[in-house]
Order: sequence, then structure tokens, then C-alpha cells
Amino acid sequence: MKIVYSFIFFFLIIQISLPALAQVHLSNSARISLLTASPWNGAVYAFFGHTAIRVQDDSTAMDKVYNYGFFDPSQPHFIYHFVRGKTDYILGVTSFNDFLYEYEYKGQQVTEQEIRLFPDEKQQLYEALFLNALPENRGYRYNYMYDNCSTRPRDMIEKYVDGVIQYPSATGEQTYRDLLHECLANYPWYSFGIDLLIGTEADRIIGVREKMFIPAYLMHSFNEAVVQKNDTLSYALVQSSTNILSRDNERNKIGEQMFFTPIITAFALLVVSILVSMLQIVKLNKSKLPKRYDTLLFGMAGLGGIVVFFLMFFSEHPATNPNWNIVWLNLFALVATVLFWVKSANRVVYFYHFINFVLLTLFLLMWWLIPQQLPVATIPFSMSLWLRSATNLFMLRKRNATNRRFTSSKYLKAGWGQ
Repeated sequence: MKIVYSFIFFFLIIQISLPALAQVHLSNSARISLLTASPWNGAVYAFFGHTAIRVQDDSTAMDKVYNYGFFDPSQPHFIYHFVRGKTDYILGVTSFNDFLYEYEYKGQQVTEQEIRLFPDEKQQLYEALFLNALPENRGYRYNYMYDNCSTRPRDMIEKYVDGVIQYPSATGEQTYRDLLHECLANYPWYSFGIDLLIGTEADRIIGVREKMFIPAYLMHSFNEAVVQKNDTLSYALVQSSTNILSRDNERNKIGEQMFFTPIITAFALLVVSILVSMLQIVKLNKSKLPKRYDTLLFGMAGLGGIVVFFLMFFSEHPATNPNWNIVWLNLFALVATVLFWVKSANRVVYFYHFINFVLLTLFLLMWWLIPQQLPVATIPFSMSLWLRSATNLFMLRKRNATNRRFTSSKYLKAGWGQ
């Protein structure tokens, strides 16, 4: 009897948990399409555009958008988890009107590509999206290169197309970094920051499918994709493509360009470093300005080094290890800024400057041979640190030589009875 009751209870649970799925059966006229939004200049995360899936069926009054780009920035310790690469995104479901209103308000272009699917493929894809959007299933670990709001829709469509999707061959040799540079062409500081944080893995030549982590590349690849059903049947993946929203250049205008780009700032810093070094030599180390300047310069390098070190060894983000920027952005610089003001630590400071000078000399001489695409601004930034270490070494050695001569003279005079 217990077995019968258990079976009835299990059957009731199944019936209760899937009512909506059982009630919605897409008609043959239903449409499933890929929505691609152009970049939005209002937030860093939107510089790359966006992708979603639309399910429309007039016979059932359904018009929903499945969006893998939802995240909650108000969750506890969001920034810490984001830096560690442990940010969870969710699949959200909105009405098409709400989706369109948001992107129209932001002035973004939205392109719709209707996917050519057979009725059973549409039904299976819709049911998979429905199940994926349930609270217990909708979360996923976001990865900006390998698993994001653009690759997820592609994977879902690939899975439920009964055939092999053949994409066009990649045109030209491009890397992950190249594609990021394209998206950030109008924002040199963001581009420079990303170049500091991602390492050698981002400079690997990638294929057409790997490029689809950028929504625009996914859209263009879908336009030319072909479904190979069998040996004799093949057809275009996209049935039709329409721009349903045009870009509004007033609402979605590019931010004002700063005069002090990374390269200009780097050379300006190098000029200041030269002037401070000349002052230190002329004043024979009697001015406190060089020490204060070093505290600021090496302190900033040390703070940057902490971020680079953390991403290399404690983050799940891809392409952050190895990262050659750690040669000139290292956390030891932050320790040195404290020791600059400790008189008893002069010997330690000397060894720090010596090691830093040697490493940066090798770094600058072999810059073109490093297996990582480093921003050009890296050179003058590194040269500022190199110059300050070289000047401090020169002044410390000069002071030590003077002290030795003074000590030798003192003992010599003592031997003569003077």
C-alpha cells in the first residue's frame, strides 16, 4: 500500500511542477530568433553588445525574450566575487516589449535573425529554455570569454538544431585581445586596463567559433552559417534578418575623449621622473621631494601589482596567468614605499632598487620578445620606475663611497696622531 501511495504522490508532484510546460505547445507558425544589441556607451559591461533569444507565437499570445545576461550587483561582496571570477549570472525571462523598451531607451540598435527551425526543433528548444529559466536551473558561472550571454544562446540553438551547423571560415588571424581592442577602441583607458590584467592566453589565435563571445561576431557568423541536415540536404541557418531598432546617436553617444590617454600620461610621467632625478643629483639627495615622489610612484605600481598578483593566483578568470606585466607591476614595490622612510632599512632599499633595476632592464631590452602583447604605454611607465631605481642606486653608492672615504681619512689621521 505504501508503494501505491508513493507512486500517487510522485505522480502528483510531476503534474504540479510542469503545468505551464504541458499547457504551451508552439504552433507551426511560431518563430524563434536571435536578438543582437549593439554596444551601449553607458556602462563598461555593455561596451561589447548583447545577445538574447526571442520566442514568438501569435496563436498562443506568447512573445518572450530569454536573456542570459542578468546579474545582481547588490549581492553581498559582489566586487570581490567578480574579481575572483565567481560571479553567477542567471537566465532571465522578459516580455519582448519590455526588452525593446529598454534598448530603445538606451539608443541601441537591435537586429533580429529568425532561425530556420522545424516545428519539433522549435518545441524542443522552447522547452529547454523554459526548464533552464526555472529558479533552480537558471544560474550559471559567468566567464567573459568562454561562457557568457552570447555563447549560451549559440549553444542552445546548436543543441536543438537537428543537423550540423557549419560556420564560415575565420577571416584573418585575430586573438581574444584583438577583439577586446575593437570593442574598446573609443575608450583607451579601459583598453589599457584590460591589457594589464589579461595575460598570454589572450594572445592566442582563435577560430570563428571562439570569436562568438562577442555578440556582433555571433550575429555575423549566424548570417553565413549553413545547417548540414544530411548528405543531400543543407540550408541557411538564418531565415531572415531585420533591424528592428536603429541606433540613436544622441542617446547612445560615445563619451568625451580625454586628452591624457595612457600613452600621453606615461610619457608625461617619464618627463617628471627625469626632472625629479636631475633634482636629486643636483641637490645631492638633500631634498625630500624625490623620496615623496618615489613613495607615490612605487606605491601606485605596488597597488597595481597586488591586483595583477591576485588575478594570476587567486582568480578563476581566464587568461590572467601568466601575465608579464607583473615584472613592472609587483607587490614588492608597495613594501618598498614603507622602507623608503626607514633609515635602518637603507641596505634593504638598496637591494630592492638593484633587483628592480636589473629586472626592468631585461624587461625593456626584451620587450619585443615577450610572448604577450603589451600596450606601448608600458614602456615609458616602466622606464619611469627603471630611472628612479637607477638614480637611487647611483646616489646610494655615491653616499657609501663618500662615507668610506671619510671613515678611511678619519682612521688615517688617527694613526698620525691628529
